[in-house]
Amino acid sequence: MNWKSQASATYQVLKDVIGHFNRDDGFAMASHVALSALLAVFPLLIFIAALAGFFGLENAATRASDLVFEAWPQRAAEPIVREIHRVLTVPRGDLLTFGAVAALWFASNGIEAMRAALNRAYRQRETRNFILLRLQSLVLVILGAVVLIVYTFLVVLAPLVLSGLEAWVPAVKPFIVSIDIARYSVAGSLLIIGLICIHWLLPVGKRRFVDLLPGIFATLVMWMVSGAAFGAYLATFANYVSTYGGLAGIMTALVFLYICSMVFILGGELNAAIIRQRAIARGHLPDGA
Repeated sequence: MNWKSQASATYQVLKDVIGHFNRDDGFAMASHVALSALLAVFPLLIFIAALAGFFGLENAATRASDLVFEAWPQRAAEPIVREIHRVLTVPRGDLLTFGAVAALWFASNGIEAMRAALNRAYRQRETRNFILLRLQSLVLVILGAVVLIVYTFLVVLAPLVLSGLEAWVPAVKPFIVSIDIARYSVAGSLLIIGLICIHWLLPVGKRRFVDLLPGIFATLVMWMVSGAAFGAYLATFANYVSTYGGLAGIMTALVFLYICSMVFILGGELNAAIIRQRAIARGHLPDGA
């Protein structure tokens, strides 16, 4: 394929992405995902606190929230982290309380919002049983909670273990840097694994693993770029206090989540567009395209 053909194929894919995003009310779906994600954050961390308390890991939810929001622009993350710390000061040692179960249910609503957005992006109509889908969402929330606790251990608690190991066994000191790199590599890969699971499990239909990679890679790149740009915008130009008053903090976080949600949906749209163009090149159009 020469460069003209490659340029034409790229143009068709991008045209498909933008056109389908607009036709599927991508901006409205991004609002739905963003608001659902914001509403799911507190229940998710409450459930993590209950789960961590059940296993005797106090403050794991607080540490996990700090690590998750480190990737956010400071002005967007600060009001949410502050309120999360207030919520998580309430002891939650019993896993099977009504509050923890309710938190698990409400946190699963965020999964359902992403499911709806990806079904639209992949040109699919939901036909599966509602109860089974909700059970899947609940299982994913539980798995996500466990992953975040593991993430906390890798990034926060592991240095204490390594320091103790170095004190008791000085011979391992040359290998500590390699262990640190491996620890952060594993922690960073959790996000990629999470995106793969979301694109693979949530929407209707079956897609090959390689069909998911372009959108996931694009999502990660756009998240990094948009996060840096939004952080610079907040530091230089934005004055949400004059617009929203006392709601400035939460609105800043909501706008950031809205941007992240648009990027997430565009990742699904990109995968769908590439699949569609490959099908057209083979001489047939995929169902729902």
